[in-house]
Amino acid sequence: MKREQLTITLREDILSRIDEKIDGITIRNRSHAIEVLLARFLNVRRVKKSLILAGGKGTRMRPFTYEIPKPMIPVQGKPLMQHIIELNRKHGINDILLSIGYLGDKIKEYFGNGSRFGVNIEYVEEKKFLGTAGCLNLVKDKINEPFLMFNGDVLAGIDLSDFISFHHENKGVATIALTPVDEPSRFGVARLQGSMILDFVEKPKKGAEPSKLINAGVYLMEPEVFEYVPKGFSMIEKDVFPKLASEGKLTGYSFTGQWFDTGTVEAYELAIKNWKGYENIK
Repeated sequence: MKREQLTITLREDILSRIDEKIDGITIRNRSHAIEVLLARFLNVRRVKKSLILAGGKGTRMRPFTYEIPKPMIPVQGKPLMQHIIELNRKHGINDILLSIGYLGDKIKEYFGNGSRFGVNIEYVEEKKFLGTAGCLNLVKDKINEPFLMFNGDVLAGIDLSDFISFHHENKGVATIALTPVDEPSRFGVARLQGSMILDFVEKPKKGAEPSKLINAGVYLMEPEVFEYVPKGFSMIEKDVFPKLASEGKLTGYSFTGQWFDTGTVEAYELAIKNWKGYENIK
């Protein structure tokens, strides 16, 4: 994106506050920090909608999920999905689509129309499980602008405003939030060229990983992504992202905030003990 160079004069106390935002990763320097802060203040490139995937059976979390849907499992006194909704609201994203299926009535009963949580919630129902991509066919008539998508079982300490700015600067059809892990050989690991994701290497041998970055389960996508989604059951990781990567339309955004995948009982226990919430996210 074209930029113009400006010379500005700021008070020392304001400049000091700006410097506090710089971490060398998500906020690279003073110029980037000022641009990000101005974009937020002016609501430039604002994303208005999020889709949260909450239709799975959560079989790896049994016996908990025999009675409650996985996104309703509590983490520090709140359903897991409530943390995701609060992150969206914190960044001014108040229109939430929930894709529900298994025990979906319990999700509806708790969240209702979203007014109790300061958001507007609309539901789409999967009559049968459609996978992480198939459910996109249920919402394509409801979305005509860039939108966020969340796996309903992750807690991600991500600065959504910077994520949005990154996506627009890099002009991909989809951007995947990537988080570093100590043992990437247990996951699908991103292979990148600059900000472009070339592919994911599934469970590479220890020491042969192309990076330490894995898919964090948070995505930002253009409506064009619907053209890549097959009919029926499909998985975004296997059926959509590889096509985008092969065309140079898939980018990766690395963040260093807390991240927990609550897909197993062991991971869930770690989240309960260690999740620090969104209070410290920019």
